[in-house]
Amino acid sequence: MTKAGVLGSGDVGKTLALGLKKHGHAVTIGSREGNKLADWSAEHGVAEGTFEAVIAGADVVLLAVAGHVAEELVTKHAAALAGRVVIDATNPIGGPPVNGILTFFTGPNDSLMERLQRLAPDARFVKAFSCVGARHMVNPHFEGGRPTMFIAGNDAAAKGVVASILDQFGWDHEDVGGAEGARAIEPLCQLWCARGFLHNQWAHAFRLLKA
Repeated sequence: MTKAGVLGSGDVGKTLALGLKKHGHAVTIGSREGNKLADWSAEHGVAEGTFEAVIAGADVVLLAVAGHVAEELVTKHAAALAGRVVIDATNPIGGPPVNGILTFFTGPNDSLMERLQRLAPDARFVKAFSCVGARHMVNPHFEGGRPTMFIAGNDAAAKGVVASILDQFGWDHEDVGGAEGARAIEPLCQLWCARGFLHNQWAHAFRLLKA
């Protein structure tokens, strides 16, 4: 059983918190104020606290805040995140879609996770859960079989922890290397959303086919 803390009170944070609880992990969910999810937490039996309290009680932290606030949050809590596995589910969304393609505030040779890793160099960041919608993050069912979650990060042991959680959540995983791999993973959010914006269909995920 993992002591997991989820930072973020939106759909992604709630979904991941419930998924972790479903699979037997001890979970606390956090918001900036620490009481934003009081009713939701009571209904679902998930403890709630401030970001500070959630990080302090967790071995694994899931970062599920909006991309534009992630750098500020990580900077503020860098010391507390040291040594912890940090699953980065954020995306650097900078504005509304242009002809169905989301705008990012990062460039092709940059990624939000690399920025976060530099801000908290002793945290063990792993990119995951950023290339699919919240409703399909935990034990999704697709006719084509288990989907593939692409992950990246500098710490092999941390990626092993994330791979175990992904397996519980019904995902295969594909490790694309160090933190630089987030440069390839984060744009998958744009690709995933493009189909949704074009067809108003959001029930899909990526699957890697191997020869």
